[in-house]
Amino acid sequence: MTKALEGVRVLDMTHVQSGPSCTQILAWLGADVVKLEAPTGDITRRQLRDLPDADSLYFTMLNSNKRSITLNMKSDKGKEIFTRLVESSDVLVENFGPGAVDRMGFTWERLQELNPRLIYASIKGFGPGKYADYKAYEVIAQAMGGSMSTTGFEDGPPLATGAQIGDSGTGMHTVAGILAALYQRTHSGRGQRVQVAMQDAVLNLTRVKLRDQQRLAHGPLAEYPNETFGDEVPRSGNASGGGQPGWAVRTAPGGPNDYVYVIIQPVGWAPIAKIIGKPELATDPEWATPEARLNKLDKAFALIEEWSLQHGKWDVLAALNEHNIPCGPILSTKELAEDPTLNENKVVVSVDHPERGTYKTVGCPIRLSDSPVDVERSPLLGEHNDAVYGRELGLSANELAELKSNGVI
Repeated sequence: MTKALEGVRVLDMTHVQSGPSCTQILAWLGADVVKLEAPTGDITRRQLRDLPDADSLYFTMLNSNKRSITLNMKSDKGKEIFTRLVESSDVLVENFGPGAVDRMGFTWERLQELNPRLIYASIKGFGPGKYADYKAYEVIAQAMGGSMSTTGFEDGPPLATGAQIGDSGTGMHTVAGILAALYQRTHSGRGQRVQVAMQDAVLNLTRVKLRDQQRLAHGPLAEYPNETFGDEVPRSGNASGGGQPGWAVRTAPGGPNDYVYVIIQPVGWAPIAKIIGKPELATDPEWATPEARLNKLDKAFALIEEWSLQHGKWDVLAALNEHNIPCGPILSTKELAEDPTLNENKVVVSVDHPERGTYKTVGCPIRLSDSPVDVERSPLLGEHNDAVYGRELGLSANELAELKSNGVI
């Protein structure tokens, strides 16, 4: 069975997380992703190592299904080879600092000359303007994209989310841009630039808070648990922030992740009241309607928690699901890695690696009926130099040996 992106060649000049998360999706969908690394390799091969002589999990979990080649872009011969790679590629992806590729001598105009059909995707921390030259990391993007100011509890500091919305979130946005450009090329015949900024991607993922910023002009946000409101959206703890109120209630035995997140729908209040042993609240005018509960949601969830603290989270989950109450247990990373369903569905995948043995990684979150994904291990540094430079670019064994001895590859 063919893959969705079969025949698409991606020249991957990315490193760390935002870029590799993008190109890994393209590889999973069937593109031939050739990861171009400096002879020293992507820095994450060595970062956060748990085994001294093997690529780190940081690297392996972001570079599945790719091929690796090495190239010294500072050398004239390296630039010559890079030119040939550009000419034979459909997509080029990079997440260097602003202007880095231009300084190598490969501006967008030059790349267009070399390959008019090339799609050139760039990930940067920020878009044009006063932030353009700022350095960006995951949590900086969260800080400047609206996530941190709206995450946490009202009386606490701003908090970062454990989800990598700045890096991998930007990578997912870049995938969408690349796929759109590939589709447009089918009838335009032309490549184009795709530019995504981390700040912009985080703001896009925080859009409901920008929605609420505008709603504040018309008064307090009733579905928020906060007692007072200023002129900006406050941190609101675990409140859902949507039309249906929700909260994380504690369960037995009281460990750090012994919680279940519960949402109270209008039709759900009567069964919840019965489950927690207070059926009279289903008809009590002070509790029976969403409007009646709105100014005492903290008390409503406290009543649920009095009951849930007497049961384990899986028992709480079963009792609520029996009555179709929207809920979900707080799953730890250990529980996720060991979850039978996630493993059976290949959301969590075990992969064999020649240096580190078997490791677990995430599988492709996108499922296509005609393009199944087999998650393969990440490549060793320069593992595919001979294949790409020799068989595909036509360099001889002697030329390859010379390039290696001169530090070009």
